[in-house]
Amino acid sequence: MSSRSGQPVVILRDNVERVPGQEALRSNIMAAKVLGNTIRTTLGPRGMDKMLVTQGSDDIVITNDGATILHQIHVQHPGAKLVVEVAETQDDECGDGTTTAVVMVGSFMEQAENLIDTGVHPSVIAKGYNLGMMKALEFLDSLSIAVTPKDKAMLKQIAKTAMTGKSIEMIMDKACDVVVDAVSNVAVTTGKKTMVNEDDILVKTKRSESMDAEMIKGVLIDKTRLDALMPKKIKGVKAAFIANPLEITKTQTKSKIKITSHEQLEAFSIAERETLRAMAEMFVENGVNVVLCQKGIADPVQYYLAENGIYALEFVAEKDLKYAAKALGGQIVNKPEDLTPEVIGTAGNLEMLEDLEMTKLSGCKNPQAVTILLRGSSQHLVDELERAIEDATRVVQDVVEDGAYLIGGGSVETELALRLREYAATEGGRVQLAIEGYAKAFEIIPKTLAENSGFDTVDKVIDLRQAHATGEKYAGLNVFTGKVVDMKSEGVVEPKRVKRQAIQSASETAMLLIRVDDMMISKGAGQM
Repeated sequence: MSSRSGQPVVILRDNVERVPGQEALRSNIMAAKVLGNTIRTTLGPRGMDKMLVTQGSDDIVITNDGATILHQIHVQHPGAKLVVEVAETQDDECGDGTTTAVVMVGSFMEQAENLIDTGVHPSVIAKGYNLGMMKALEFLDSLSIAVTPKDKAMLKQIAKTAMTGKSIEMIMDKACDVVVDAVSNVAVTTGKKTMVNEDDILVKTKRSESMDAEMIKGVLIDKTRLDALMPKKIKGVKAAFIANPLEITKTQTKSKIKITSHEQLEAFSIAERETLRAMAEMFVENGVNVVLCQKGIADPVQYYLAENGIYALEFVAEKDLKYAAKALGGQIVNKPEDLTPEVIGTAGNLEMLEDLEMTKLSGCKNPQAVTILLRGSSQHLVDELERAIEDATRVVQDVVEDGAYLIGGGSVETELALRLREYAATEGGRVQLAIEGYAKAFEIIPKTLAENSGFDTVDKVIDLRQAHATGEKYAGLNVFTGKVVDMKSEGVVEPKRVKRQAIQSASETAMLLIRVDDMMISKGAGQM
């Protein structure tokens, strides 16, 4: 830039790149559309998978989970990073709906581009989108259906919808039962409010000959007994959880013991053995038959424990120790001297699973934490099964906590598009165009479901519009037959929280990007 005297005026440093006006807006629109189009092929039960490969390593991930895909591809564009944040927030808040949220951001930005081309100012578009979002969330509340945590059949349908299309169809029904049982066991009801702590459900995976899922009212630990004399099975488990090592530790200050005769050496050895025996006796006196220690257990202590029929594990990870204590209703103590009946955990059975190299503590009467064991024939299959179970667990948790669900299959989006168009007609000026564009953006979901299933998108969207216009508010697309049917009777349901979060975060991010008319990109020293 030059002043009137002709002298150059330096405003920005050399390492700052400026992308001004329309160019910045178009750049953000393009970034959002590219991300939306990249993962939209994974949407729905008949969506495709993505293969994510890390160069220079053997890491290969095959998945159709939106959050996993976006996390792996490491985007660089600043606008695209905001879209990825939408997916991450969606995953953190709801555990599902990441693909929907990102696809909707792309659709909102595409409609904004069309409006800009017709001469509508970005501020007007943002205003229209905000009005549309508030109205959409209002309509969403009226479309939601109440459900109680005791309605296991509906909770299983919620889980099934979340897992459909995740390559685990052969154990789908069993997996749904496992997820619902796990959530029901750890749900805590206070008055009319039910809460579920997702950390109370631990998922463990193992390679196996066949795919399977199992819910354990207790805990699995990736370790086996320390001594061959220890029992492999125990009924009526009474477990102690020890944080400090079961061995004679060094003193805090430097000290020396001067031994001048073999009698003193023998006395010292006897005293040491008696100290270690006393540690083991503490467990026997308190009726403990299982010891889980976070640190090491000295060989003599192992021997004394085995001699008394006590099963012991050493170097148990802190996370597993805390989880086991919670599942068995016990408490972690520092040393055996701290043992009392109140800190000892109980379980029905202990079993050493030699084939899996694990210890299974099960049969807890009122477990505050449970474990889901997943098996699969390959690591890729096990990983995808774990992602499916985690998604299903989160959506069932959402429904249990909120007590509300919505109908899937594109029915909600089609109904919202219809009602928002009616609402747009009540607004005057160019804001009406923005709301209409916002309404049209919702049709990307049924359109994508049809496209991913191999059906004509135009025909299916028209059929859906017609059904909803005649009052069929639950009409959606059956992606297997291509027919427009009542999705409520088909059992295609999803949590209200997932849809609400997707609409809100996608709309707010689109409004944020639409209002950007300048980008200042500062390059680091290594990029100059």
